[in-house]
Amino acid sequence: MMNEAKINEAKINESQLLIERVQTGVRMEKRLLKVLKALAEYHDLSLGDLLEGIVLHAFDGKTPFSASSLKRIHDLKKFYALDLDSSASHRLTEIKRRPAGKKAASGKITTGKKK
Repeated sequence: MMNEAKINEAKINESQLLIERVQTGVRMEKRLLKVLKALAEYHDLSLGDLLEGIVLHAFDGKTPFSASSLKRIHDLKKFYALDLDSSASHRLTEIKRRPAGKKAASGKITTGKKK
């Protein structure tokens, strides 16, 4: 007969799904990323796990966040001065920056860094 620990271990193993993850170089708005990283840290998740959860919920038409998580997101958006919401979706335009060391029209070499 199986003891209780082995039964619980078998239940955990049955509920796990084996997947293959890949590294990706996704670009996103800087402040949005800060909020996501802070939220992942708050929930003791990796950023990838948080994003997977958000996307899987969205694909099912469900909200991925509890009321307390939404409150935390509101606070983090204020902290990181993130003033974007869903109405900004598909309207974001990235700032064009010169590569480091490239000459500006004035002939001066720019580094892309603020002084």
